[in-house]
Amino acid sequence: MFPPAATDRSFRSLGEVSVAPDMAVALNDRFSRELPEMAVRWQAETPPETRLLVLNETLASDLGLDSRWLRSPDGLRFLVGNLLPRGAAPVAQAYAGHQFGGYVPRLGDGRALLLGELADGNGRVRDIHLKGSGPTPFARGGDGLAAVGPMLREYIVSEAMHALGVPTTRSLAVVATGRPVQRESVLPGALLVRVASSHLRVGSFQYAASTGDVDLLRRLADHAIARHHPGAAQAESPYLALFEAVVAVQASLMAQWMLIGFVHGVMNTDNMTISGETIDYGPCAFMEAYDPETAFSSIDFWGRYAYGNQPSVAGWNLARFAEALLPLLSDDVEEAVALAEESFGVFRVHYDAVWLSGMRAKLGLSADVAAEVVTPLVDGLLVLLKESDVDYTSFFRHLGRAARGDAESARGLFIDLAGFDDWMSRWRALSPNAELMDRANPIYIPRNHLVEEALTAATACDLDPVEQLLDAVTAPYDERPGLERYASPAPEDFGTYQTFCGT
Repeated sequence: MFPPAATDRSFRSLGEVSVAPDMAVALNDRFSRELPEMAVRWQAETPPETRLLVLNETLASDLGLDSRWLRSPDGLRFLVGNLLPRGAAPVAQAYAGHQFGGYVPRLGDGRALLLGELADGNGRVRDIHLKGSGPTPFARGGDGLAAVGPMLREYIVSEAMHALGVPTTRSLAVVATGRPVQRESVLPGALLVRVASSHLRVGSFQYAASTGDVDLLRRLADHAIARHHPGAAQAESPYLALFEAVVAVQASLMAQWMLIGFVHGVMNTDNMTISGETIDYGPCAFMEAYDPETAFSSIDFWGRYAYGNQPSVAGWNLARFAEALLPLLSDDVEEAVALAEESFGVFRVHYDAVWLSGMRAKLGLSADVAAEVVTPLVDGLLVLLKESDVDYTSFFRHLGRAARGDAESARGLFIDLAGFDDWMSRWRALSPNAELMDRANPIYIPRNHLVEEALTAATACDLDPVEQLLDAVTAPYDERPGLERYASPAPEDFGTYQTFCGT
């Protein structure tokens, strides 16, 4: 735990960064030590004027950090990367990536820094990472900055995802920087303090493979195995086992996204983690009216990353991961390809298992209801939802009432009443459990109109709507009086929703 703010300390200056020798916290630099070819030592810019906008006190406690200290002047300096414990070595990480299908060999942390790795209260290693801390050598002409709205969006949505039980990076804090940011207009600047199991990505492996240095690729794979998938180290073929493990966690993640109607919006290979956590909440949003073609990103002109495409895009990304790993799988390219293709079969197995289990819960069905019964039931329901433009999230809460005998609120959502009545009779014959449904179906998600309302207010220095929205979405299954507007779809006059990446 950090010492209290009042403790006297002497600081040793390193450029614009101060080092506090007596900080009790340890920020390790394992990534940069083991993989120096993929890290550039760098410093965060010093903001003109810092102001804490939101602090995740629960997460701070989990990390062993003192929330009172983080709110102090020295704590804010730590949060923006200007006050670090002895031994910290902030770096910008290198990676490549396919962006909307086009390969870019050198991306990297253009406006981000890995401050270091911290062991949390359970001994798990977590990255402490800044986003919007100024340009790095990977900035490619960008300003390296971020605005209040996009950083608060990531905070809100990532914490909502965590509350929904979806593997995700977390948000520790958003700090206003006092620096204006030029986008379509001039906006107030901010940075995000992000916490992740790591920031290793498919793009990290693509970068290592592109160098032609097989030793670097092997060290990266060993680093990933030790950090995320230690069981692979005991396998007959550790690197093939690593591939299978990443395929499995990503298949599970995709199924969980689909179950809650989440649309990531920018599923480039540099935004697919090796840990299986959701990362980078740029143009993300939650689907309202059910439609597999739902896409929100202003730059996704062809719907590449639409809701219904996400599982297949994940498979495409994982194929790129396999390509990067080929030199480690076998000296014979054809054999390496065959091994990877065979191992990829775990994707469908894990996806189907998580999807079916999740849909059984959403429909209140017991685990012994066979897949041959659940699958056509779900398929028929999704057709009805699309035909009637039914709100995906709230429908399942209405259906929970039908499981208790009150079917009218669910029936009233459909144009084809006969079709829905026929579906409901088949569903009721399976004895759905309403309590199970309430535990599986959120009532509060980050509704798009409410997110925009909160971000607009925050940009104008009013944080109350952000706090109210966070209160709702971080306890998503518990219906509470006074929060009715947080459970309702956007009003018709909200119009077609479009999101932006924030850079």
